[in-house]
Amino acid sequence: MKRILHVAALLCILFTLPARAQIRPEWITPLVPFQIADNLYYVGSQDLASYLITTSQGNILINANLETSPTQIRASVEKLGFKWADTKILLNGQAHYDHMAGSARVIRETHAKNMVMDGDAPVVESGGRKDFLGITDSLQLYPPAHVDRVLHDGDTVTLGNVTLTAHKTAGHTRGCTTWTLRVHLPGDPATQLRNVVIIGGDTFWSAFHFVDRPGRAASYPGIAADFQHTFRTLHALPCDIFLGAHGVYFDMLTKLKRLPAEGPKVFIDPAGYKTAVDEAEAAFNKELARQTAAN
Repeated sequence: MKRILHVAALLCILFTLPARAQIRPEWITPLVPFQIADNLYYVGSQDLASYLITTSQGNILINANLETSPTQIRASVEKLGFKWADTKILLNGQAHYDHMAGSARVIRETHAKNMVMDGDAPVVESGGRKDFLGITDSLQLYPPAHVDRVLHDGDTVTLGNVTLTAHKTAGHTRGCTTWTLRVHLPGDPATQLRNVVIIGGDTFWSAFHFVDRPGRAASYPGIAADFQHTFRTLHALPCDIFLGAHGVYFDMLTKLKRLPAEGPKVFIDPAGYKTAVDEAEAAFNKELARQTAAN
């Protein structure tokens, strides 16, 4: 039942056009930061996920979120005992405003290097104006942010003793990125490492068009093929710890209720990962078939 309710909530969020400037309460409601692995922490809000990865040469932040979010993220980082100024690299999962609008401020305050997947880099530097949905009323613009390094599918990002791999899982945005890394959990044997998958986005809204129709082209050339590639990629990734750009992706709030008793192992959820990817793919296939039949 919990899984059904979770899916219903996700569909409600993702298949409805977001109103311009609409900010959901769970996006700005603070959440006490918590540890996921030895060097991996959650520093986001109740739903907009942001992750801090600590290394021997400084820290990596994934997702700057809303334009107002850096204040909350910084407070969470410092509550954990880390320095905001030690943020050396800024990464992201997708170039929509709810994940990217705070980037310019994070960069300004920390001087972190901003690294963005090809496909999303022009969107970030245009403040959202070059998003393929930018000509509609679907998205809010945000402060442009300079991109220091344009990433490509399979590129790695290394800082100190930590390496992450960027997987281009396009469709939700043209450069949507799923991040993977290996971590050690407190209490595990010293040699045991877990595979972390942080999904950038694998869903669509009602504004997404997958096929060309008379008088209305696909949202961008190849969008359907990109989604199909994304699901092949996600299915192939080994996953122990399932995370994502939104807490609802991985049923975070439910898992947090178990965290005090069970510790970080509550986030070990390969079955939940498989189910989430299967459901997203099924939703895409159903919509693609509907749009194809309507031609």
